[in-house]
Amino acid sequence: MPELGRDITGDLELAESREWLCTNGLGGFAMGTVAGSLARRYHGLLVAAISPPLGRVLMVAKLEEIVSYGGERWELSANRWSGGTVAPAGQRFVERFRLGHGAPVWTYACADALLEKRVWMEQGANTTYVSYRVRRATGPLQLEVKALVNYRDYHATTRAEGWNMRVQAVPAGFVVHAFDGARPLTMAATGATAEMQNQWYRGYEPRRESERGLDHADDHLHAGTFRVALAPGGSITVIASAEAAPSLEGVSAWERHERSYRTLLDAWEKAEPVAARAPGWVRQLVLAAAQFVVKRATPEAPDGLTVIAGYPWFGDWGRDTMIALPGLSLITGRPEVARKVLEMFAHHVDQGMLPNCFSDGSIAAGYNSVDAALWFVEAVRAYHGATGDDGFLATLYPVLADSIAWHRKGTRYGIHEDRADGLLHSGEAGVQVTWMDVKIGDWVVTPRTGKAVEINALWHNALRAMAAFARTLGRPAADWERGAARVAASFDRFWNGASRCCFDVLDGPAGHDGSIRPNQIFAVSLPTSPLGRERQRAVVDVCARRLLTSFGLRSLDPDHPDYKPRYAGPPHDRDAAYHQGTVWGWLLGPFALAHFKVHGDREAALALLEPLGRHVGAYGVGSLGEIFDAEAPHAPRGCPFQAWTVAETLRAWAELAGDGAGRRSR
Repeated sequence: MPELGRDITGDLELAESREWLCTNGLGGFAMGTVAGSLARRYHGLLVAAISPPLGRVLMVAKLEEIVSYGGERWELSANRWSGGTVAPAGQRFVERFRLGHGAPVWTYACADALLEKRVWMEQGANTTYVSYRVRRATGPLQLEVKALVNYRDYHATTRAEGWNMRVQAVPAGFVVHAFDGARPLTMAATGATAEMQNQWYRGYEPRRESERGLDHADDHLHAGTFRVALAPGGSITVIASAEAAPSLEGVSAWERHERSYRTLLDAWEKAEPVAARAPGWVRQLVLAAAQFVVKRATPEAPDGLTVIAGYPWFGDWGRDTMIALPGLSLITGRPEVARKVLEMFAHHVDQGMLPNCFSDGSIAAGYNSVDAALWFVEAVRAYHGATGDDGFLATLYPVLADSIAWHRKGTRYGIHEDRADGLLHSGEAGVQVTWMDVKIGDWVVTPRTGKAVEINALWHNALRAMAAFARTLGRPAADWERGAARVAASFDRFWNGASRCCFDVLDGPAGHDGSIRPNQIFAVSLPTSPLGRERQRAVVDVCARRLLTSFGLRSLDPDHPDYKPRYAGPPHDRDAAYHQGTVWGWLLGPFALAHFKVHGDREAALALLEPLGRHVGAYGVGSLGEIFDAEAPHAPRGCPFQAWTVAETLRAWAELAGDGAGRRSR
């Protein structure tokens, strides 16, 4: 499991660049830096999902610890303040950081004393536990814990002026009422004394927001302080909860966490024949996969589940969910998760389309995704291949058939089958509908209007899958087969002889787009390919030469005039680079599978995944992030914990390390 020593933990820059995450299965989370500083507006010990899986509210920013021992005093917290001051600089006392049973654990060295701190969340509750244990000491250790609280949307920042929260004493702690109608926050620590406070600490500087060109000043309220004397071996647990009656017993809460951890690994080990020889980073990604699966209860699916696309700022997105689902659930031995997710999304199909995203406050729900429904078909195929669940397939078949019918006759955003060649056209002015979906004001950076290569690879794959479904269910399959054969024949139009690879888009407003992008890899990596063997190999080889990096595929050929080597700066600059060169980690899995498919070298394909495996301890500790700079050293950027990067890396490793036949996701 990832473990960091003082060479990392004691260096503020390095320790701040590594982040940890705990989740609660509701969309709520706790997140921060190894250093203990608040580097993002999203960092906090309790970001509660008030309306699961969204409606996220930062309720507890952090706990600041002070240790008194042997006549000396150690401030263990680390804070950056507006103006550049760092005080205190408690990262200097972190001797070790690790993930223990999936939970972040710090070991602080205070002279000859060692104090261990551990953070985890209750599954199914907006409750965070922080335990402290004296691992070594020659006498009693005095621990003081200050609670810094807030109550704001997790995308925002706070200014304290005129805000008077009410702090009320309760047994073992206190309750914070931010304002009338706000969810009360309970803070408690059985065995400690609690002293109420009501003082604003002003001017925290979340440094990553400054780098991102966003507001970078934040205020938090010191609501109260816990004090306790701990003998050697003694422990105390501080609870922060937005629930009405949280469990205040830390030992039993940790036992529940340990059981959950063991259950996840047991399910994977039983389902995956190659688990016994998996490297440690694969084992860790199995745990990371579970962090993205959360509840989304609807009247039609009260036990519904969904997938958070990434932490900290993403919600659940249809496209991301369907791409990630096989790796997150089937490879990890949890097919019941896949079924519940598929069932929930099936109830939201509208005009043949899956939601691109769900509503969260001011973000309107939308269906502006041409590929989400096509990935939905592929996710159903993967689920049925793993389970043989004909009954569920029969339930979903009418939904899938209706979705294909809508795509054929035409649905939103210019999505329709071209009667002339059977290929799928999508897009219209001012709308982004493929996964390269950035829009800055009225500027769609990569519009890709026309017949996009991966959309038509998915279209062909979906028609082949529907034919197989029909045969399984004893229904007519000939129409599906004819449609797929026609798409395969027409797919020949994508071949760009000059570049020895595929056009990215056909029949766009300006004709064919010959930009070399990674989207064509899906014409090889999907279970059924519309390309012949020689062209499949040519696509893989071009992507290898022009797009492949250690951590994923570039989103654009470096020789293209629009290529951006670095993803940095204010929002406009970052968005303009997002799909114009920036490396995407999730694409490495499909590339590795395509590489094996055409070259037949299993070890070489597995080796492609190893740099991401080593990266597990370098950004989002214990997980994999979203994107990287296009040029070496390929600095990690964007979301530190990304579902499809974790999922596709896991899926590719499992398929390549196994018998190569794709037992589960193919």
